[in-house]
Amino acid sequence: MISYGFWTLFVKEVRRFLRVPGQTLLSPVVTTVLYFVVFGWSLGGRLREVEGVPYARFIVPGLVALGVVTNAYSNTASSLFVMKLQGTVVDLLVAPLTYGEILWAFVLAGVLRGLVVGGVMWGVAGLFEGFGVAHPAVALALVVLAAILFAALGLVTAIWASSFEQVNFIPTFFITPLTFLGGVFYSVEMLPPAFRRFTLANPIFYMVDGLRYGMLGISDASPWTGAALLAVLAAAAVGLAYALLRSGYELRG
Repeated sequence: MISYGFWTLFVKEVRRFLRVPGQTLLSPVVTTVLYFVVFGWSLGGRLREVEGVPYARFIVPGLVALGVVTNAYSNTASSLFVMKLQGTVVDLLVAPLTYGEILWAFVLAGVLRGLVVGGVMWGVAGLFEGFGVAHPAVALALVVLAAILFAALGLVTAIWASSFEQVNFIPTFFITPLTFLGGVFYSVEMLPPAFRRFTLANPIFYMVDGLRYGMLGISDASPWTGAALLAVLAAAAVGLAYALLRSGYELRG
């Protein structure tokens, strides 16, 4: 049974990101259009097709994945860190909520934001390349797992961080680079052996590749490997976030 306290916190977090639709919705639309202009059309005129799929369509799953994970992460990271700065996180910890309820209210709000942004980006891309999805259930499951993983990582970072610079460190130096180097704009088969090994060691590659299988029906690796890896990493991230919340690390002053 969903408690009133959990529902209240979840709705608060959802309303928080809905109050800034320009940042939540308009920005991904502009970003997607720019990616299509710069990569899909300019490079697409040279590459034509990748694995039998038009290049502009080939990059859609990676762009959706990037939008989902960055927004799921930023929603939880920014919200909890601001509460730390303002000192209101103590009020949250003494409220009649379990640590699990606090955790999942933040995580599910981050997941919802990620899914909304991912859906908007997919919709914009669909206007250019069509709305067909090869395996909808697989695509949705992988997107949800990825959103849970990065929403939980956002909580972990917010608890650990002592400045906005540290909050932005993870997306700047890990999420964005690993996503761009995870096969968003290319197939691993196009790479020389050394770079191919590097890509195959990148966990985000399996997320992007699995989502590409779900949306387009093609992949460079087993989509089930990606699903299993995401499930394990998501469980580990959620467990770590729960442990930090329960310990009160950097939260109780």
